[in-house]
Amino acid sequence: MTTAAIRPVAIKIGADIKERVQRLAEARHRTPHWLMREAICQFVEREEKREAFRQDGINAWNAYQATGQHVTMNEADTWLSRLEAGNDVEPPECHN
Repeated sequence: MTTAAIRPVAIKIGADIKERVQRLAEARHRTPHWLMREAICQFVEREEKREAFRQDGINAWNAYQATGQHVTMNEADTWLSRLEAGNDVEPPECHN
């Protein structure tokens, strides 16, 4: 099994943030290092998901532009209402 190289990275933060991180770390019985690593990991995961969602939207728009395939608002609303009511229904078919 290979392990990724872990290398230190320096970031510059203001004294106020440093103090806040220290207080949180003490309250959580963790080190400031652990807290900052956790914050960075959560941020990266969230932003990757956000970017994937954005790319899905761009791809959907491009597909619509290329094909004209779509569902109407009423079709989508009806489908979502059925899902909300607890019915396991397939999404409406796209059409021109």
